[in-house]
Amino acid sequence: MKLSKRIVGLLAIGSLAFTSCQTTDAYTGETKTAKATSGAVVGGLIGAGIGALSGGDSTERAQRALIGAGIGALAGGGIGGYMDKQEAELRRELEGTGVGISRSGNNISLIMPGDITFSTGSAGISGQFYPTLTSVAKVLNKYNQTKVAIVGHTDNVGEQNYNYRLSQNRAKSVADFLRTQKVAAQRFQVSGRGPDAPIASNGSEAGRKANRRVSIQLAPMN
Repeated sequence: MKLSKRIVGLLAIGSLAFTSCQTTDAYTGETKTAKATSGAVVGGLIGAGIGALSGGDSTERAQRALIGAGIGALAGGGIGGYMDKQEAELRRELEGTGVGISRSGNNISLIMPGDITFSTGSAGISGQFYPTLTSVAKVLNKYNQTKVAIVGHTDNVGEQNYNYRLSQNRAKSVADFLRTQKVAAQRFQVSGRGPDAPIASNGSEAGRKANRRVSIQLAPMN
């Protein structure tokens, strides 16, 4: 019953969006709906329906319906602009935190240095970093039409298996915290790559420091 009410609500919102976003052609007097708006609305309603039919219990189906609505709206309404807005908000929220932000096409990467995110040799998140991750979660919840890949990395010092485990556990710690902030778990892909993907030379302390990190990579759902 609750799921049905959610879908009915989405349909009502879609109908309202069509009505409120119509414009009148100044030359013909014809009423039209903007293509980007109609594409987003139709896509969202289709996505909601697909989401509602998948999943397990009613709660899971409801969550998938809402995420499905987001996927459809994203496909219909313009991916680039959506990611532009998300990037801008991330930059505002994370200014001065030490988190690096980069953009490649429609993919956004957040680089969280290990020395400010974790205690040395530990997968426990430093207490002072909680507000930063809370800010990340705030934006992820607002822009919920993106996949979230969380990847841990280390330098090449020490036993290799230990580095793999540490990188995996650090990535998992970040994902676990974001879940406590209501970021949907089904959006996550969590992995640890140990020393396999350095971004600097491990031949210097500065390079090793740069390589000890967790990245959050955001990409449009498809």
